[in-house]
Amino acid sequence: MERTFVMIKPDGIQRGLVGEILSRFEKKGFKVVAAKFGVLAESIVDKHYEEHLAKPFYPGMKAYIMSGPVFRFVLEGDNVVATVRKMNGATNPTEANPGTIRGDFALSIGKNVIHAADSPESAAREIGIHFTPAELVSYKKIDESELYE
Repeated sequence: MERTFVMIKPDGIQRGLVGEILSRFEKKGFKVVAAKFGVLAESIVDKHYEEHLAKPFYPGMKAYIMSGPVFRFVLEGDNVVATVRKMNGATNPTEANPGTIRGDFALSIGKNVIHAADSPESAAREIGIHFTPAELVSYKKIDESELYE
């Protein structure tokens, strides 16, 4: 089973979308193996977005992601990284298909409701930034034998 990191951003929290978004992933068959709610520390933000530190848009992005609470979680399932990215939709909401999270809820590129790791390697790195190994819970759902071949 593969794991991925997902974060509902401050605009998603303010709009009350946590339940709707989490429900979509659970209905797909993915299981939550870790979760946290709160305002991100500056050190976590800088580590998470380290590839963007020198870019001109970073200060604004950092201020936004620290402007309110976020909901961080880890999902587990077959091909979860690629599937979650598809379910999220294009980064630019005007290009996101209806039925995707951004297509249904996001209004701008800068405040686009949700983040998800873009590769298994990024997922492992981001999970390691936001969660300790002890915070990741392994368990078997009763429907797993019906969901996977």
